[in-house]
Amino acid sequence: MPRGKLKKVFPGGNTYMGFYSFYDFIIEPDATRIFIVKGGPGVGKSTFMRKIGEAMLERGFDVEFHCCSSDNESLDGVVIPKIRVAIIDGTAPHIVDPKNPGAVDEIIHLGDYWDEGKVRASKEEVLQDNQRISRLYRIAYSALKEAKVIRDEWESYVTESMLWPRVYQAKAELLEAIFAGVRSRYNQPARERHLFATALTPRGLVTGNLETLLQDGQRLYTVAGDPGSGVPGILATVARVANEKGLNTEVYHCPFDPNNIDMVIIPEIQAAVMNWQPPHAIDLQAMPNLQVAMALDLNRFIDREHLNLYGNEIASAVVRYQAALDRAIAHIREAKITHDHMEGYYIPAMNFEAIDYKREEILQRILGYAAEVLGQA
Repeated sequence: MPRGKLKKVFPGGNTYMGFYSFYDFIIEPDATRIFIVKGGPGVGKSTFMRKIGEAMLERGFDVEFHCCSSDNESLDGVVIPKIRVAIIDGTAPHIVDPKNPGAVDEIIHLGDYWDEGKVRASKEEVLQDNQRISRLYRIAYSALKEAKVIRDEWESYVTESMLWPRVYQAKAELLEAIFAGVRSRYNQPARERHLFATALTPRGLVTGNLETLLQDGQRLYTVAGDPGSGVPGILATVARVANEKGLNTEVYHCPFDPNNIDMVIIPEIQAAVMNWQPPHAIDLQAMPNLQVAMALDLNRFIDREHLNLYGNEIASAVVRYQAALDRAIAHIREAKITHDHMEGYYIPAMNFEAIDYKREEILQRILGYAAEVLGQA
């Protein structure tokens, strides 16, 4: 049996608005089963989920790994779309509780497998580390808010210099190219799924997941342009038009500003539209089935003479923006180091052998759900 396809996304992100969650879009509330994993740092939640995901991949099921923005090597969730089963980390900052207890959702508490006495012996250290982590994230989010103010200034110079009638004409041509021959289905409500494809992590801006999202696509439309040139607005229009035509969409948001969109995937017509500014580029040579159908560069519509009036201001904004962003990432990185330190108090207290037995039990139950669902198909 061929191995299933793996997709990697981020369900939450460290943004200028603080921690921003798209957890409600991990899976539908009427799923076959949702397992919510609870427990402290170092108890093995991510490993628990990853090993079940790997086991399902080996059995030929497509699997989604929902990565953690605060530690992109860890997982916040695993989804097996074909059988509509998910395993989700339900601890802070993305607190998840059952919405349909028993009928759909259930809690797996890995705290049942720790030695309480050993954990309590480190109570003061755990409280101190948790306090420091919270403080570090507050500082990081403050720096991201500062970066947003600076970026708004930077964008304003470009926006003022755009030849907007030409931008609107180019947008109309892009929409015509994407949706040519697609008939609107007004009697069929479309579904939108909102997630992040990239994230601000302790390692900086991580974008290594884009190829997994585009592996089934055939047509790629790229939109490039400096901040303020209108790229997010065009992507938002693509998502809106697709929705109006009754097409399901996957909408991937900007990791810095979740109000902006970086990519729209329309699976039914095997098309994707994405922000082509660095660091969003992908290795097209590694994806021979995906062809660039149209490349739109909004920088062609900038009045350079007018923009040059603000050359010094833009140069200053770029430096200040990057400095604020770097400062935020440094504090997120320090929070990760502190979190890893706190894990050291939990790991020695865990009965990982018992957790392995529990994981195998859950895997067998998931395989049972798969047999039921596929038997009904």
